[in-house]
Amino acid sequence: MAQITDRMDKTLENLAHEFSKVRTGRANANILSDITVDYYGVATPITQVAAVKVPEAHMLVVEPWDKSLLNAIVHAINASDLGITPSSDGTIVRLPFPAPTEERRRGLVKECREIAEQARVSIRNIRRDVNGKIERDEELSEDDIRREQAQVQKHTDAYIKKIDEMLKTKEAEVMEI
Repeated sequence: MAQITDRMDKTLENLAHEFSKVRTGRANANILSDITVDYYGVATPITQVAAVKVPEAHMLVVEPWDKSLLNAIVHAINASDLGITPSSDGTIVRLPFPAPTEERRRGLVKECREIAEQARVSIRNIRRDVNGKIERDEELSEDDIRREQAQVQKHTDAYIKKIDEMLKTKEAEVMEI
């Protein structure tokens, strides 16, 4: 059961990470975590070459430690599919987050539901793998197998419920104006 818990916890952590990248209209430094910039020939995440600050709810400020990276950061953000146009004043990069339209918010909710469904599928795959191992275990009787599988199913249901709660919270956050 400890192995199942570890694998399912990792799925929840991944879901939280994926949800953090969904734009909600509020400035969130996590959306830059997957954008890389060429730093002396090495693709490096922006968060490792610059300070990312949130001075107000709808503004993100990126302040590179090496000022020569400023244009590369602007280019990397433009090349990403964030839908945000950065503005640079020579020392920092500002990212204004406009409030999404109703249609855009509904699209983001749909995207969140797809991410949550992928997490549910992952949890179910873990259940399938563990049930397969239980069935192949020759030391267990049929009653023991059924008991173990029932326990795995309870565990699966609990994690599916956690995913649904995380989705509900994220949907409320996205739909908030």
